[in-house]
Amino acid sequence: MTDSAFVRQFVIEHQEVLETTFAQVADAVAAAGDAIGEAIGHGGTLFLCGNGGSAADAQHIAAEFVGRFKRNRRPLRALALTTDSSALTCIANDFNYDEVFVRQVEAFAAPGDYLLAISTSGCSPNVKKAIDAAHEKGAKVVGLFGKGGGDCAALVDIAITVPSNTTARIQEMHILIGHILCEIVEERLGFA
Repeated sequence: MTDSAFVRQFVIEHQEVLETTFAQVADAVAAAGDAIGEAIGHGGTLFLCGNGGSAADAQHIAAEFVGRFKRNRRPLRALALTTDSSALTCIANDFNYDEVFVRQVEAFAAPGDYLLAISTSGCSPNVKKAIDAAHEKGAKVVGLFGKGGGDCAALVDIAITVPSNTTARIQEMHILIGHILCEIVEERLGFA
């Protein structure tokens, strides 16, 4: 039988990563929230992408923008590029999996938009291609990474890199950061 000390160890690790993360990235999170809020306030769209747990985070965060986070307010323009199974499977089948996000960014992104690129490693080829495509379309990019930020951290306009090599802890910070971004945007747009 698992004892409570086993469980407490996870909580301790989470708290350590939490404290270290926000000592390092609080300013970047605030800047990202302000930038995304300004873009959405001027009619821009927030696109989100990631793989696996990061895909789930992209969908979760997009839902908070479109539905509601804490306040009853108008829907905000956000779209997870992980949700259209027909587009994902078509693109993966007809091209390759590295193209699943880039094709959608090329189709929909425009100047004034933002891409929230989520990758625990910062090395996902399809996320990297989406970042490059967003810039080519004139959109800006916020990156949520871990494990040092990988290849992608240097490519984004605002990098938020969780200082951990443990995927679960990185993902826990990413969803917290996503919620903070939602809160900043609602505040910035004046939803009381």
